[in-house]
Amino acid sequence: MPQVRSIWNGAISFGLVSIPIKLVNATESHSVSFRQIHTEDGGRIRYRKVCELEDREVTQSEIGKAYEDADGTMIPITDEDLAQLPIPTARTIEIVAFVPADRIDPLQMDAAYYLSANGVPAAKPYTLLREALKRSQKVAIAKYALRGRERLGMLRVVDDVIAMHGLLWPDEIRAPGGVAPDTTVTVRDKELDLADALMDTLGEVDLADLHDDYREAVEEMISAKASGEHPAASPSPAPGAKVLDLMAALEKSVREAKESRGEDTGGAETGAKAEVRPISSRSPRATPKETTGKKSTSTATKKTAAKKTTTKTTAKTTTAKTTAKTTAKTTTKTTTAKTTASGSAKKTAQGTKESSAKKTPAKKATPRKRTA
Repeated sequence: MPQVRSIWNGAISFGLVSIPIKLVNATESHSVSFRQIHTEDGGRIRYRKVCELEDREVTQSEIGKAYEDADGTMIPITDEDLAQLPIPTARTIEIVAFVPADRIDPLQMDAAYYLSANGVPAAKPYTLLREALKRSQKVAIAKYALRGRERLGMLRVVDDVIAMHGLLWPDEIRAPGGVAPDTTVTVRDKELDLADALMDTLGEVDLADLHDDYREAVEEMISAKASGEHPAASPSPAPGAKVLDLMAALEKSVREAKESRGEDTGGAETGAKAEVRPISSRSPRATPKETTGKKSTSTATKKTAAKKTTTKTTAKTTTAKTTAKTTAKTTTKTTTAKTTASGSAKKTAQGTKESSAKKTPAKKATPRKRTA
């Protein structure tokens, strides 16, 4: 353990066992400190301790403490007066009970300290208390005096060191009355499910990976100004928007949390789910598009079923000796297999829109096949 200046020397009272210890701070502040200056010339602004009666600055050695009575009278109090108080916790951390750790409300947590064994003789009882706390899986509740007042503390084991957390007295915790919303709100199960999904997506975090972004930005700004550079401009914060739809906000939060972790969101980038719709009989896709060629001819043929029937009957009764001109008149301008004149065949095919000739082939009256 690095050498840290102790702030209090005393002992842990564990029944009849006394363990000499030193109290050192377990935490430290990394906040950036600023000085007050005169803005016109940069001069340092200092606070001086001045005696009101003599109107002069006094040194630290001349300063003591006193209690101000209701009428303004100052009652001097010395360190000797405090040391002679008839309380056992003046220089002792007195353990009064052992309780499960979950009995301690985090609201009571205050400053944290490490307890260091003071001297070789303290090593054995110190280790005994540490191992007893480990095996019991409990914490010790103690009372101690520090900085002019008696305090409550909780002792627990951190690695191989006994740590003490200062606790606020129960009457120092304010009741939360009037803080909760005073309106009746109904939370649906689906909203709770989404909140659970968001919690699961965010998952856990190693607290050692978290750091103070604000402090780092302040240090970078100070470094830039010290070297004569202009600090980098910070991006303007996005304007806050009203949450109009709690479900939409939860769904978006879950989606963004998954995307930040590289997980598949199971949908498009916008998060919208694919929607499958059945094709209606009236849908434009159900109607075939009009095209040229055989498809158009087939459609025209279905619409002229009566003409096809007439054409088939006439084609069967037509003899091989019928001339091209007579055939065109008696078959309602339909081409037969025995057409001899190429001009009459073209004229007949155009009259029937070329469809009747394709869909109603004539019987083989001659060895030659009809061509379209």
